Amino acid sequence: MSRQSPFCDRDQKSSIRHLKLATRRHFFADCQLGIGALALASLMGRNRLSASQLKQATKPHFKARAKNVIFLFMAGGPSQLELFDHKPKLKELHGQVIPPSYVKNKRFAFLKQDAKLLGSARKFQRHGASGAEISQLLPNISAICDDISIVRSMKTEVFNHGPAKLFTNTGSPQFGRPSMGAWVTYGIGSESNDLPGFVVLQSGPRGPRGGTPLWGSGFLPTTYQGVPLLNGADPILNLSSPQGFNGDRQKDFVQTVTDLNKLRLQEVGDPEIATRISAYEMAYRMQSSAPNLINLSRETQQTLRMYDVDPAVPSFARNCLLARRLVERGTRFVQLYHTDWDHHGGSNSNLGKSLEDRCREVDRPAAALVSDLKRRGLLDSTLVVWSGEFGRTPQGEPRESSGRDHHIEAYSMWMAGGGIKAGQAIGKTDDLGYYSIEDSVHVHDLQATVLHLLGLDHLRLTYFSQGRDFRLTDVAGNVVHKLLS
Repeated sequence: MSRQSPFCDRDQKSSIRHLKLATRRHFFADCQLGIGALALASLMGRNRLSASQLKQATKPHFKARAKNVIFLFMAGGPSQLELFDHKPKLKELHGQVIPPSYVKNKRFAFLKQDAKLLGSARKFQRHGASGAEISQLLPNISAICDDISIVRSMKTEVFNHGPAKLFTNTGSPQFGRPSMGAWVTYGIGSESNDLPGFVVLQSGPRGPRGGTPLWGSGFLPTTYQGVPLLNGADPILNLSSPQGFNGDRQKDFVQTVTDLNKLRLQEVGDPEIATRISAYEMAYRMQSSAPNLINLSRETQQTLRMYDVDPAVPSFARNCLLARRLVERGTRFVQLYHTDWDHHGGSNSNLGKSLEDRCREVDRPAAALVSDLKRRGLLDSTLVVWSGEFGRTPQGEPRESSGRDHHIEAYSMWMAGGGIKAGQAIGKTDDLGYYSIEDSVHVHDLQATVLHLLGLDHLRLTYFSQGRDFRLTDVAGNVVHKLLS
């Protein structure tokens, strides 16, 4: 990178001193600038791309089927055997010790290899023209079964929550790799000028295990990391200007800082300074765009009822509605985390009321999101993904109430919109639901398919770091063509 001389002429030095004094006068006399705006600038700005470059970082490798992604992440590992994978044989063998051939050389988080089989107490029924077999716990998702594609043969490699979440989101169980949303916005940018290209929304009693690296940018420029929006009146803390600090004065401050940065950019030629300029501008624009985003007053009562949203109460339902509003405004990748699906057994983590509560929280809003996107003509261009990090074992955990351990060999998820062939179920597991025996879909295959639908070749979307090229799918992954319409 070329650098200009670090020395300035007298007039330029005088200009810099003048601007610095002006900055101090504005900042310290008023004592306040929206700290959230500065924080957002820091969050989005430690990178080397300007706003115009971010909007279209590169071109897709081929024609895309989808423009946006909404990933509904069920953190904790939903039990596929209670939701999507009906196993009458497992119920018939309930209470028997699993055959040793199934568990030879297998590791579990808590179970011993002689754990007894646990049949599901949930009723399953076929729905829609597709005849999809879905549990009684998901009546609303059952009603949209002809709009979704169920995968019953997912497979992962990591059986503890934090590393498994990282593996699903970044392609690696170790910290430091870019998340899927970061790869996507790095690959094709964002269509929004006043909102981040990658947004994260959270609900449930706690954040997901694994934390911010799940939506981090890893070795990619940090412009591409996910920006979490909070559930309060201010989606980013202190984003609003303090009382008495009007728009004209803040605009004057931002312009002063911008002028200083431009002089510094001209002096040293560091492209990161250009990024800081664009990040400050984005933070400034978000002071109006972010509050408008979360203001649901213009949504009809019909829409609020469809999602089962109370606008004043944070919830997964509210986040589903916000996800639709975000993709309408051009945000490329929206990820919703809903926690507390870890049902090992016990008073607050069982396959009874605990599972029923989680299903009740997500069933109606997730179905409403798909239906709402469809009625607005957005489903064809928006890919919706519903999945956890792994599934649950056919064996039960010996606790005071019913539960299952973590299971990596076979679990279920579903997708809709954005080039997905609707009204089908692919993949099959054995009679106990232990192994995938038909059309096994590895996590890297899912990642490759998501990128493919966005017009990105997972083999060609790479970034050089630490002496070699990296990609989301590591050294594996195949597009699942049976999922495509």
